[in-house]
Amino acid sequence: MAIVVNLDEIIRGMEFQSDQMRSFLNLKTGEVVSITDEEFRAAEEDKSLEKFPDWQRENIVIAQEILEEDYYISLPTEFDIHEYNIMESFCLSIDDDKLQNIMCSSIIGSGAFRRFKDNIHRYHIEDDWYKYRDEAIKQIAIEWCEDNEIKYK
Repeated sequence: MAIVVNLDEIIRGMEFQSDQMRSFLNLKTGEVVSITDEEFRAAEEDKSLEKFPDWQRENIVIAQEILEEDYYISLPTEFDIHEYNIMESFCLSIDDDKLQNIMCSSIIGSGAFRRFKDNIHRYHIEDDWYKYRDEAIKQIAIEWCEDNEIKYK
């Protein structure tokens, strides 16, 4: 029987990632795990687990499994999410023409993310933005599951 993954866990794993941490789905269990670059290096170099604190040892073992087995799949990363594109789409979805122009202008050039964030607070549309962003990320997660033939709930 194929696993059914929790879509919210996929989304949390996607959002938890950073430059130093990646998230994976275990295709056997449906569990999402996040592994740091340090833990991957320890697994690749086959370092003794005794050198690491207890809380990190389990992740190093999982990192070894990810490197050696084929039942882990990488979740979409920030490069797959394209937050700038989501911001741009949000700006274009604003009904008020004046506000739409202000928001579209705010995402042009250096400092776009900062100006965008400042403006969503200045114009009190942060709830609209977060709802829009959450839905966009949910759609990316759904498409990823469907592309990888993973059932979700």
